Amino acid sequence: MSRVDVRKTYKLFIGGKFPRSESGRTYSASSRRGKFQANVAQASRKDARDAVRAARAAQPGWAAGSAYNRGQVLYRVAELLEERRDQFVAQVRSGEGVATKRAEDLVSAAIDRWVWYAGWSDKVAQVGGNTNPVAGPFFNISTPEPTGVVAVIAPQRSSLLGLVSVLAPVIVTGNTAVVLSSAERPLPAVTLAEVLATSDVPGGVVNILTGHTAEVAPHLATHADVNAIDVAGALGAEGITWGELEADAAETLKRVRRPITDEEPDFAVEQSLSQIMVFTEIKTVWHPKGA
Repeated sequence: MSRVDVRKTYKLFIGGKFPRSESGRTYSASSRRGKFQANVAQASRKDARDAVRAARAAQPGWAAGSAYNRGQVLYRVAELLEERRDQFVAQVRSGEGVATKRAEDLVSAAIDRWVWYAGWSDKVAQVGGNTNPVAGPFFNISTPEPTGVVAVIAPQRSSLLGLVSVLAPVIVTGNTAVVLSSAERPLPAVTLAEVLATSDVPGGVVNILTGHTAEVAPHLATHADVNAIDVAGALGAEGITWGELEADAAETLKRVRRPITDEEPDFAVEQSLSQIMVFTEIKTVWHPKGA
């Protein structure tokens, strides 16, 4: 007996919940071979505003926790990623059009990358901070602190490894994130949202939008309550360039991470600590020495 396909319709991930797009719009996600995979929500300007609001509300609490605790919370995410490994492999294989072995390697690298960044949570201050020599009876101490709310345009081609490589370094230091997923390959981002929803990550720390980059990204770039934006993922996006987003971000004096080259990088190459430091602010404190 033949069965009727149960076609999944995914929602957005905002504030720890899964709302529909306020417009009710969806679009179809297809494999590299053109086979239907699922319907995903098509985010709007209003959804972007809601996501920023949720990220702003969550940021003080996330940053106030100890760095050690953030690392433990993020490590738990890696455990859940491992549990859903087969699902991620299937989505990466079909979405990116790679062989099963290649998809397995990419998923393994993504999980390992998440663990690597989680391990840096309580070490960033030692590497990025310092006790500065000064002329006088004072202690002068510099330490990295989170920038605040960071908008992330996810890589268009590397649907999971690239996503992890740009998201994990943002939140490990106490920032919160609004992520716009790859428009053509959104399913790993949606599944990551389901992982985050069942983890210990507080609602609003990561908010994931699906939709068209040209429609949503400019609203994130110009939003006054977004402190920084990673526009490198706009490489290859339809209808928008990272240069246009950078110009939009300049209107509100955002910190911008731009692409290094004209091609999406090979995310399989090990990431550096500098990725974490991009979205931190170095704060310096003076304190008198005791007699």
